[in-house]
Amino acid sequence: MSKTLIPAQRRERIQEYLAIHKIVPSSELSKLLDVSEATVRRDLEWLEMEGVLERTHGGAVLSQRMRFEPEYVQRAQRNIEEKRAIATIATSFIQPAQTIFINSGTTTTQLIHQIPKDVDLTVITNNLQGALEVGEVGFDLVILGGDFQPKSNSVTGRYAIENLSQVYADQSFISVDGLSLKYGCTVPSQAEADLIKRMIQRTNGPVSLLADHSKWGVVSNFEIARIQDFTRLISDAGLNEEARRELSSRSVELITAS
Repeated sequence: MSKTLIPAQRRERIQEYLAIHKIVPSSELSKLLDVSEATVRRDLEWLEMEGVLERTHGGAVLSQRMRFEPEYVQRAQRNIEEKRAIATIATSFIQPAQTIFINSGTTTTQLIHQIPKDVDLTVITNNLQGALEVGEVGFDLVILGGDFQPKSNSVTGRYAIENLSQVYADQSFISVDGLSLKYGCTVPSQAEADLIKRMIQRTNGPVSLLADHSKWGVVSNFEIARIQDFTRLISDAGLNEEARRELSSRSVELITAS
């Protein structure tokens, strides 16, 4: 019966399957639809042009568009254990006497929590939430000035970027809202994207990307960089095998927090 499906019907089946599984190999779709892999590839090409999915070497991943910036409280409650594990790994790269940049985000808030309180360190951040929650610390915690963003509990804008332009960091830790091999690392705010780009420009050493598995395949509005432009990606064990293969094929250093 599946051989009689017209292209529109096949593409609808593919979308239904991806809505449930998020990622699918071409070989599996070929069996599901009882068509050749060449036919599946043409369907995937068409759906990619429509923005429904992103093709990979062996299949496709659902393109999850982020239409708006979620409130901080909503984001903070998602995948909290994974974020803490990622932050634990990230702290292992911090060396005494360094200056580091940390941007806003729920994962980077966890990182600020886990930095040893008495380490000789200068942390420069636009992450107001992390600064407010961390309490008394022995390291230097510098809050950028700028425009208050209530949805992310952060500051951005011209003043924040001017502050960054006066200093260089030894390394940076960056959190994003979306990860895509095609569309890169994205955030929902132009102001946050501009600030992250300046952080990266003013970093003399490694730049670590912190993102839990739920960010894979998500595409927000503003790109900051390609995944392979970062020194490393620190994610969690929930990142699927297809994603790991795709990252490996692009020589992205992936560190898994468990």
